[in-house]
Amino acid sequence: MNKIIYKCNSCNATTKKWSGKCDACGSWNTLAEDTGLSIGPKGKTLGIQRGRLIPLNTINSSETPPKRILSTISELDRVLGGGLVQASAILVGGDPGIGKSTLLLQAAAQFSQNGLKTIYISGEEAESQIRMRAQRLQLDNKTLKLGTETNLRDILTTLENEKPGLAIIDSIQTLWADNIDSAPGSVSQVRAACHELVLFAKKNNVAIILVGHVTKDGQIAGPRVVEHMVDTVLYFEGDREHQFRIIRSVKNRYGAAGEIGVFEMTGSGLSEVLNPSAFFLSERENPVPGSAVFAGIEGTRPVLVEIQALVAPSTLVSPRRAVVGLDSNRLSMILAVFEARCNISFSGMDVYLNVAGGIKIKEPAADLAIAAALLSAINDTPIKKETVIFGEISLSGALRATSQAENRLKEAQKLGFNYAIASSLIKTKQGSTIKLLKYSDLNEFVSEQIRLKEL
Repeated sequence: MNKIIYKCNSCNATTKKWSGKCDACGSWNTLAEDTGLSIGPKGKTLGIQRGRLIPLNTINSSETPPKRILSTISELDRVLGGGLVQASAILVGGDPGIGKSTLLLQAAAQFSQNGLKTIYISGEEAESQIRMRAQRLQLDNKTLKLGTETNLRDILTTLENEKPGLAIIDSIQTLWADNIDSAPGSVSQVRAACHELVLFAKKNNVAIILVGHVTKDGQIAGPRVVEHMVDTVLYFEGDREHQFRIIRSVKNRYGAAGEIGVFEMTGSGLSEVLNPSAFFLSERENPVPGSAVFAGIEGTRPVLVEIQALVAPSTLVSPRRAVVGLDSNRLSMILAVFEARCNISFSGMDVYLNVAGGIKIKEPAADLAIAAALLSAINDTPIKKETVIFGEISLSGALRATSQAENRLKEAQKLGFNYAIASSLIKTKQGSTIKLLKYSDLNEFVSEQIRLKEL
């Protein structure tokens, strides 16, 4: 007699008995009967056939690279790795109202105008609402087809009959499969809908773009297995109070992960920003204490941003440490290195740190720029306006070498910067007009800044 096993919809762990809580990941109400795999007598697995194997050296000779389809929105094409890949599955997440639907409607119109048969299916808006947005975006495209449907079976039937080259589903949380007894947006429904759509994309050579809601933590709602199913995961970032938006690839099987595209929200939709460095520094005026320009790398693109620091006496027992756009743990580490290696204490001081424009920086090379901004703030001495800074700080206070230093300096030189502060371990080619000031450790950098202040 066959025995049914149960599988967790969140982590795919299996068990022979059902329970309310998964012992592997701790999720509740995620165990469901796995009808695709049954266990026969004495633990023998039934219904499994031997897979097909091919030698590795035959792949390069028989298969061609995936074809890229350009949308003519260069920032989106950059994040996708050079264009849309046929039969790929893409998941786009972001906060409500950030502009996901606006961007995808603009992209759908561009793809359709370029000859790619495109279908836009919404489960959240009526057709009249989508047309109103299209009129506001000044999109006059008669070849783009719209649909409003939430039944997964009907959507797959429509796609099979229409045979489009690209299908956009907005959003994955609104879909429901009639063979699963749970509400739309539940873990099992989202997992099943994503699985069926990705399988359809691979079998029919159709590119699928799925929109996903995010949780309070900024993660795409639903089981993490959804992110593993798709080929590319894009996050749409930005503050709704600011005019700019950033789309970032956190996973890409066909391009570089960590690549960003920058857009500006206008009355007629999203317009791409071709020079993000100049955009982020456009409002930077005369140098003030606590301001430093960091030369960073986002994916393959060098980006210059302004890091702002404010240090003020605190009346609290535990002084405040407020960080926006950076990892607060990096700030704690830099403050500890200041006190242990440079004899500079920030105790009794409130410390505020911000990345101008709202962009999020995760690169360790921002350590030295953060330290320079903090030192400038506590000494009330501005840094020269035409200076960029980058370098990673170790716990010993030493400045470590950073990658792609040449690209950082080229971007700074293009924007008119004359000085760069970095680690003495970096290697650069001759011919750069930027004067490079190298330091071996943080203590040497602090001593030099104090000496310049006393002059």
